[in-house]
Amino acid sequence: MTDLPPNAPNTENASDDATQELLRKLRQKQGNWVEWGLAIATLQKSGYNPQEIFEATGFEPIQQNQVIVGAQVYSSLEKAGASEATRSHYAVRGSDILYELRLLTHEERAAAAELTFQHKLDVDEAREVAKAVKDFSRFRTLPTGFSQHPGDAVAYQAWKLARQKTDLQERSRLIAKGLRFAHTQTARQQIEQLLTDFTVVSQRPAPIAPFYRFDSEEELPRIVPVVGELPLTPQELKAVPLIEEIEPFRIVKFAGEQAWVALPGWQVLLSAEDPVGILTTSDRFPSQTQTQTEPVLVVVDRSQRQWNDFSYFVIDQDGELDFQWFETEPEFPILGKVMIIVRPRRILDEEVTKDSWQIDE
Repeated sequence: MTDLPPNAPNTENASDDATQELLRKLRQKQGNWVEWGLAIATLQKSGYNPQEIFEATGFEPIQQNQVIVGAQVYSSLEKAGASEATRSHYAVRGSDILYELRLLTHEERAAAAELTFQHKLDVDEAREVAKAVKDFSRFRTLPTGFSQHPGDAVAYQAWKLARQKTDLQERSRLIAKGLRFAHTQTARQQIEQLLTDFTVVSQRPAPIAPFYRFDSEEELPRIVPVVGELPLTPQELKAVPLIEEIEPFRIVKFAGEQAWVALPGWQVLLSAEDPVGILTTSDRFPSQTQTQTEPVLVVVDRSQRQWNDFSYFVIDQDGELDFQWFETEPEFPILGKVMIIVRPRRILDEEVTKDSWQIDE
């Protein structure tokens, strides 16, 4: 063993000291929320899982994710040239607002953040702005009278929805919303025309998203590793890694980057030629029965890249995967078709289901 030089630092102890210092600052809520997000991200990269960080600092896992992502968005505001006033405002508050802008490009985030700051928008309104900007960015040719400014994007959505309403009160509310956010005079003129033009433009509603949910224990199988075929040695048996299931879909990871999830043999899955699973949340899709956001597993068939108007598809949205329904054929490539969206099984009392004698009685 080589001795350290007299003044050489002990890097292992230094690293541990830095980690403990981050935990202490988080526990005492020192600094602003952006610094908290950077600290939590550093801890997670160092091997701490969200539950361990929660127990050591009091930051719940959902809050950890919000400040980590919010801090990343805040960093992009600086790079994209957001105003000093906007950056100063969001440096001390609004991690939940910036979190809603996560799916936008850096430039779109900066512009949308300016809009949310100027109009003092809440979380729900910020979510609407992000969706409007993302939807607006897909136009090859901008709608007549509307610019790329996020205010015009929101105004366009309000204008589009207002034209579909027969209820005058709802129509007036959307017109007022459009006028509130319109950035250009031409966009304002487009919306003002609705004050005298009461023509209703009907639009086909989006199809019902194919949600599925696990309803019984038999549909949620246990995954077991296969050692091989006899004859086998004890060493081969011991070489099988310990499996840890990740809830709520019991995903299993092995050494390396592979991971698998077991799903029932639904016919829609058997028909898929090249299925892959993607984890997301249910608020990515419209649902008439959805009451709260929950994790979902989206299974897409990469072999089905032909558009139709009754399916959802996975697309490349500025370098990130996104799910969309298109009323008309899009002008950019489709990466795959959404086959099913799996909800986790509802468990009223998970401890009871583990005791078969309680179930039998």
